[in-house]
Amino acid sequence: MYETTYHKAGNVAEAASLLAAAEDGQLLAGGQTLIPTMKARLAAPSDLVDISGASDMRGITVNVSAVTIGAMMTHAEVAANADLFAICPALSNLAARIGDPAVRNRGTLGGSLANNDPAADYPAAMLSLDATVVTNTREIAADAFFTGLFETALAEGEIITGVSFTAPGKAAYQKFPNPASRYAMCGVFVSVGPSGPRVAVTGAGADGVFRATEIETALQAKLDPHAIDKVSLDAKAMLSDLHGDGAYRANLVKVMTKRAVAALD
Repeated sequence: MYETTYHKAGNVAEAASLLAAAEDGQLLAGGQTLIPTMKARLAAPSDLVDISGASDMRGITVNVSAVTIGAMMTHAEVAANADLFAICPALSNLAARIGDPAVRNRGTLGGSLANNDPAADYPAAMLSLDATVVTNTREIAADAFFTGLFETALAEGEIITGVSFTAPGKAAYQKFPNPASRYAMCGVFVSVGPSGPRVAVTGAGADGVFRATEIETALQAKLDPHAIDKVSLDAKAMLSDLHGDGAYRANLVKVMTKRAVAALD
């Protein structure tokens, strides 16, 4: 690793100030992506601003159907929260299946969203749930937040402080994980709210997480796994790598969607 200056921020305002003063600063949340990247010398920030102690970025609040989750909540904490599980078990179950225990106890919701790994689980959930990503300066709809592979609508120095969404009537998440990394080779989050079904896919898109609008239309007509039998997905729009080509992933999207629809709760 290259030399860096470490800072510990106690709240969002302090973190923003430290970040603005740094020549090339990076936020450190759980460090599950940043630290390995630095160890591999693929990143060399001049300053690390540790936000793990920022108390105003923590907590889970459920008020009737309105849910707010702080950016610094770990995957394990999201999975274990009883209030969240009672109103949106699909999100709790998603968090419980991320990585391994070490990753779940260090990795954070905000860090995952900011990194926007094309195979991460949370982006699909936020997109399907029509969530709002809250930052220290504004609110961004999930539909506008994810802009490409490892890319988001975040401006330089902008910090995710949490997310909010209205709990759906029904939701489920199903993924086909890579057996080694546990990242999704294809993960599908299906939620059903007042406006109908929203289907978001991670791990399969060539440009990262996306809404499967053709599948949404089919499920709007009939909320049944077989409703998507005749849906045709473009294999060229899917990720193709050593783990599977576009056609393979296009098929996985339909298989995981059918499983998610069958599991709606």
